[in-house]
Amino acid sequence: MGAGRGGLPRLRRLPGEDRAGDPRLRRRARELSTPDGPVVVVTGASDGIGAAAARRLHRAGAQVVVVGRSPEKTAAVAAELDGARALTADFARLDDVRRLAAQLAELPRIDVLADNAGASFPRRELTVDGHERTFQVDHLAPYLLTRLLEAQLRASRARVVTTSSFAHWGGVTRRGHLAGAVQSRPPYLATRAYARAKWCNVLFTRELARRWAPDVTATCFDPGGVATSFGRAAGGATGLLFRSPLVAFLRTPAQGADTLVWLATAADGWRNGAHHAHRSRTLTARSARDDVRAAELWELSARLVGLPA
Repeated sequence: MGAGRGGLPRLRRLPGEDRAGDPRLRRRARELSTPDGPVVVVTGASDGIGAAAARRLHRAGAQVVVVGRSPEKTAAVAAELDGARALTADFARLDDVRRLAAQLAELPRIDVLADNAGASFPRRELTVDGHERTFQVDHLAPYLLTRLLEAQLRASRARVVTTSSFAHWGGVTRRGHLAGAVQSRPPYLATRAYARAKWCNVLFTRELARRWAPDVTATCFDPGGVATSFGRAAGGATGLLFRSPLVAFLRTPAQGADTLVWLATAADGWRNGAHHAHRSRTLTARSARDDVRAAELWELSARLVGLPA
């Protein structure tokens, strides 16, 4: 849903959601509403933040495409949403991403692509494509999917919303050293690998906004600490936190999805290419605002997935 194209009807206040009744959001949604509703693709939507966002966007009138790794869980979420389409893909397999892109290419338009899928793994593993698993699932696969959908996204004047994290502050990598760093060669630290992947999300958003403007807008956000199955399965200190009693103090998936939905629907208040939290632009690590590193990451990612830069 780009400027002047597509839109969502009124968003209702839901239990556990932050500021869902924002009058600016409701007013702009009414102005942009269309009979059929915008087409919104949400990856990582079989559970957690993605499922919560898909439900709320559907209630608001969007035509939602639910993408997940588990066929059973993905189908169950889509079944709740009358008319929603369920597609499956394992982001640890780039051929799955290519197949998913081909399926999505059949859609008449894509107004919002929510690159929300992500994971953290306790041990260093290489995917069948030869990449460190956290890096591929959290950055490389979303990069490939977004690139393969370029024509549709440009034609629809779409928004790309990527789920990042405040953890990106721990993923800083020096210029010229990305190729080795993103593969998290031993000694492997799960928390560092995840932080670096989230750092890549922020840089990718910045470069995407620059390269595809004015046709496509790109933003990313930190959902905060959210009590989901993702956290419980994570490695390192993150996994320990989510498996401890402190999980009771974390945000709900609905609360974590609030900024995603806002970035996908609000007319203003966010900034193209920037990182957000709690419906506001947030400060990022200085290296995540470095255009040299952003271009380096884009070109490296293109080589790794076999695309021209």
